[in-house]
Amino acid sequence: MQRTDHLLPAQSLGHQTSVTSLHFGAAGARPQAYIQASLHAEEIPAMLVAYHLRGLLEAAEAQGRLRGQVVLVPVANPIGLAQRVDHKPLGRFDLASSENFNRHYPNLATAVFDTVRPTLGPDAATNVAIVRAAVASHLQSWQPANALQGLRRTLALLACDADIVLDLHCDCEAVLHLYAEDACWPGIEPLARLLGVRAALLASDTGASSFDECFSGLWWQLSAKLAAAAPGTPAVPLPQACASTTVELRGEADVTHALARRDAEALMAYLQHAGILSGDAPIVLPPPACAATPLAGSQTVKARSAGVLVFRAAVGDTLAVGDAVADIIDPLANTVTTVRAEVAGVLYARTYDRYALPHDDLANIAGPVAFRTGNLLGA
Repeated sequence: MQRTDHLLPAQSLGHQTSVTSLHFGAAGARPQAYIQASLHAEEIPAMLVAYHLRGLLEAAEAQGRLRGQVVLVPVANPIGLAQRVDHKPLGRFDLASSENFNRHYPNLATAVFDTVRPTLGPDAATNVAIVRAAVASHLQSWQPANALQGLRRTLALLACDADIVLDLHCDCEAVLHLYAEDACWPGIEPLARLLGVRAALLASDTGASSFDECFSGLWWQLSAKLAAAAPGTPAVPLPQACASTTVELRGEADVTHALARRDAEALMAYLQHAGILSGDAPIVLPPPACAATPLAGSQTVKARSAGVLVFRAAVGDTLAVGDAVADIIDPLANTVTTVRAEVAGVLYARTYDRYALPHDDLANIAGPVAFRTGNLLGA
């Protein structure tokens, strides 16, 4: 294992931080996986999984099992990890800019299109190498104006040439679920099985410019741009060279060695299935715990009034249309307002707050039919 510490731009006089990456396997070996933990810094389960995964990767490397390369960033957001207000951690948004740490990543297809278009040819592998080199050059030229931009640039450079990108998060209270772009699903579906996710939410371009979409979106968007620029000509062979996903490791309070070890072992099995690790026996994929559904079919359950929030449905419950999700109680007016499911599916996440204001997001249900448009992930 090789450890590298990447300095970020100084945030103030005498204050500078760094991001640490751990590199397993030979540099340049393929396939390559990039795994990072807790980009939203209050989402602690991911860091514990990274801790257990590191131990497993160190053992695998010592045993000579690394065929490819794994880059692990066990603490992806040192800026957010240090943010506290009134003794409460605030790691989702940068306090200096109010920007979400998992938004505003560059559109790489747009960035490199003019550079790569004249140089792509009939060989798919050569085209992938050309695109990856152009992306790395573009990111190297990025001059970050502050620590937040420096963080984004550092993480993007570490991930940009990976075949697999796993961004480990968690929700407030949740069952295991993941988000991925449609083009990634063939490569991510085995991971969903091995982890036992209860909801797999697919989209193409959520509108959020999130970390995982930065790398998967590059390939299908670039293919579309090339086809649109030369209609009626043979398509340039350009495969979907990166499968990326955001994995939500249950809820913020689900920080136990037992869960983290299980998740780390599932990640190791996925790395073996992907050919990055060798093993004594082939990985047998378990049956899927859910069918993939469109992110645009997910209902965000909203509060219709202010009051005490009492959930009547637990995370993991399968709901029918009209089933009660929660009661909102106004103790002054002595009223109860019940919010209900508008789609049928698994309630995969809910807030940990127990007091709601009108229009607050309360829970999410994975519905099978797309009905939403626009930004599908919100703030």
